[in-house]
Amino acid sequence: MCLGLGIAGLVLAATEGGTPLVWLRRLLDAWVTAGSLLALGWVLLLHRADQGSDMWSSLMGLARVVTDILVLGLLVALRFCLDRQERTATTVAAVALTILALGDMLRILLPAPDIRCGIPLTATCSVTGLILVAATPWLPGGASAMGVERREMTVVAVVAPFVPVVICELALAAHALAGGHIDVVMVVLAGSVLLGLGARHAVAHADHLRLMREAAARDARYRTLVDGSSDVITISDLDGRLLYVSPAVREVFGYLPQDLVGARLPLYCHPDDMSALLHAVETLRQEAASGTRGTGARVSCRVRAADGRWCHVESTISHHPEGLIFNSRDVTKRVALQAQLEHLAFHDTLTGLPNRALFADRVAHALRKRTASTAPPAVLFVDLDGFKAVNDSNGHAAGDALLRLAARRLKSCVRAGDTVARLGGDEFAALLEDEVKTSPSTVREVADRLLSALSEPYRINTTHAVVSASVGVAVATPGITPDELLHNADLAMYQAKAAGKGCIRMLQSAPIDDAAR
Repeated sequence: MCLGLGIAGLVLAATEGGTPLVWLRRLLDAWVTAGSLLALGWVLLLHRADQGSDMWSSLMGLARVVTDILVLGLLVALRFCLDRQERTATTVAAVALTILALGDMLRILLPAPDIRCGIPLTATCSVTGLILVAATPWLPGGASAMGVERREMTVVAVVAPFVPVVICELALAAHALAGGHIDVVMVVLAGSVLLGLGARHAVAHADHLRLMREAAARDARYRTLVDGSSDVITISDLDGRLLYVSPAVREVFGYLPQDLVGARLPLYCHPDDMSALLHAVETLRQEAASGTRGTGARVSCRVRAADGRWCHVESTISHHPEGLIFNSRDVTKRVALQAQLEHLAFHDTLTGLPNRALFADRVAHALRKRTASTAPPAVLFVDLDGFKAVNDSNGHAAGDALLRLAARRLKSCVRAGDTVARLGGDEFAALLEDEVKTSPSTVREVADRLLSALSEPYRINTTHAVVSASVGVAVATPGITPDELLHNADLAMYQAKAAGKGCIRMLQSAPIDDAAR
C-alpha cells in the first residue's frame, strides 16, 4: 500500500506544472523506461523457467520488482524536469531503487544461498538501497519535486528514454536467438513499449509545433513593440559589430537600418564623447567574459545624424544573449530646453547679458583662481545718467531699445574673456581679469572707453537719445572677498555720481570692516 501511494505521489509530481502535452510526455517517458525494464525482467524470468526453475515462485518474486521498476521509471522521467542543482535527490533515489530492484532480481535468479566471496548480495543491495532512500529527502532537491515547472528539455533528457528500449530489444533478441520461449506477456510488454515510444514521438512533435507557434507569436509581439517604438534599439556582438538596428533609426537619425548592420562601434559618435561610450562597452564586455551580469550602464553622447547635425542621445546598455543591446533615445530637444532654462536663470532676458547672480559667481571665481603672476581682477560699475528721462519721454519700448544698444557697446569695449552684466534697471557691470599686464592705468583706459562709447547718441527709430554714464572702478587686493569688491565698486560709482555724473571714480579696494559698512 505504501509503495502504491508512493507511485501515485510520483505521478502527481511528474505531471505538476506545464501543459497537458508536457506531462503526457513525462508519463510516456516513465512507461517506456518501466515497460522496458519489465520486459527485461520477464525475459530473465522465462530464461530461468526454461532452465527448469519453479515458474510460480519466480513470478511471485518478480512482483516485488515490478513496483521498484514503476517507481524508477517515474523518477527517471521526473529527474530531467528539474534544474541541475535540484537533481541530486532524484538521482540518488533512482540509484537506490535500482539497487533494491537488483537485489530483488538476484533473489529470484540466483540459487540459494546468494553469497559471493562471503558477501550476501541480496542483503547488501537491500541495506544499501534503504540507506540511500533514507538520505534522499535531505539532499538538494528533495523537497522541490512537487514544485516542478516547465523547463527546457536537455539533449540527455530526450535521449534517455531510448536507452532502456535498446536494452530491452537486445534482451528480447538474445532470448529469441537462444531458442527461448516467447509468450503473450512478452509480446504485450514489448509492443506496449514500442507503442509508448511512438506515442511519445508524436507528443514531442506536437509539443514542438506548439512551442514554435508560441515562439512565432512572441517574436511577432516583440517586433511590433520594437518597430513601433520611438527609441532606437541596437544589438551588437561583444566585438562591437552591429547585428540588428530597429527601424526607428530612420526617423531619429535618418539612416537606413540595413546600412548600419555590420558596422562597428563607436558609430557616428562625437569624438569628445567617444571615451565614455567605449568605457561602458568595455566594462560590460568584461562582465560577459567573467560570466557576471550587472545592471548595465547609462551613457549620454552626441551622435551625428544623416543630415550632419549632432543629436544628444541617452543610451541604456545591457547584456544580451548575442552580446550587448542598446536602447537609445534622442534627447536633443530636452537638452536644448534645459540649456535654455539655465540661460534664463543666469541671464538678463532683455539684453542677454549675465545677470547679478552669474556676475557675482564670475567675480568669486576670478578671485579664487588669482595667482601671484596674474593681475588682480577689477570690477567696473556703470550707471546710465539721464536714462529715466528718455524712458519717461519716449516710452518703455524706447528705453528697452536704449538698454540693448548700451549692452552691445559695453561688450565691444572689453575683451572676450571679460564679463559684462546687467545688474538691473540701467545699472551694468564689467569684470576685467586674466591679463598679466593689467594695472590701474589700463583699467582706467577701459573705463574711459566705456564712458566714451556710452555717451555717444543712440538712434532709436527716428529719434536720437543722448545719455551719459557714471563709472565706479574697484581693483581687488589680497584677502578681499567678492562681496567687498562689489561693494567697493558700487561705492566708487556713487562717488562718480556725486562728483557731477558723466565721470569715473576709482577706489583701490581693501578689506572693509563691519563698521565701515
